[in-house]
Amino acid sequence: MSDPLSAPQSPPLIEVRNLIKRYGSLQVLNGISFSIEPGDVLVVIGPSGCGKSTLLRCLNFLELPSGGEIRFQGAPVSSRPKELVALRTRVGMVFQRFHLFPHLTVLQNLLLAPQVVRRQTREAAEPRARALLEKVGLADKADVYPVKLSGGQQQRVAIARCLMMEPEVLLFDEPTSALDPELVGDVLQVMRKLAREGRTMVVVTHEMGFARDVGSRVLMLDQGGIVEDGPPDSVLEHPEHPRTRQFLHRVLER
Repeated sequence: MSDPLSAPQSPPLIEVRNLIKRYGSLQVLNGISFSIEPGDVLVVIGPSGCGKSTLLRCLNFLELPSGGEIRFQGAPVSSRPKELVALRTRVGMVFQRFHLFPHLTVLQNLLLAPQVVRRQTREAAEPRARALLEKVGLADKADVYPVKLSGGQQQRVAIARCLMMEPEVLLFDEPTSALDPELVGDVLQVMRKLAREGRTMVVVTHEMGFARDVGSRVLMLDQGGIVEDGPPDSVLEHPEHPRTRQFLHRVLER
């Protein structure tokens, strides 16, 4: 009878090893390493310019790393175009500025990627698109153009569009930073719902309440390196590093 303790463990969903990103002589990420398990909600915090957005863009290879390695389910990610297309269907990203196509209706925005990338017919993709609009509270906006929506509604459409490709990991790059304060809650509510469903998420945000309530881990970045990494209660309530304490003091006093 085999010993369960000796059974091989599954690799992390994503493993980052000594990740480096340079732009010319400017080094933005300084050899950072961490892993993400299925169902993790990893919240990334830190001051502007510390490398948070660059880190997200490296995770789905919108930016090519300058050094180090990123592994997905144990396999190193290649920069070959065909493999990157496959990766980006598994690692979806929601940006600050929505990036909806203004000449397409909400429904058409959701249908575009499944039809182009996966060659699905409209008949096959539309039921899922309408179900996702219902999920984000916008079922009545299917035939509306983005210009007629508020910023919060556009961001919820962007989340639904990302979900259309059924990604295994969702990346959020400060999804509420471009919104009026009164619109932030609806977007965070959708994100909370996704976390409760067990979605694996990496969220760059300054919303400390969300980080505390929903995050499974908090990663504090500063000057391209990891300053602190741990459970939300530990990092946010009892930070060990002076830089984390300084950052949280400035964010929370706003």
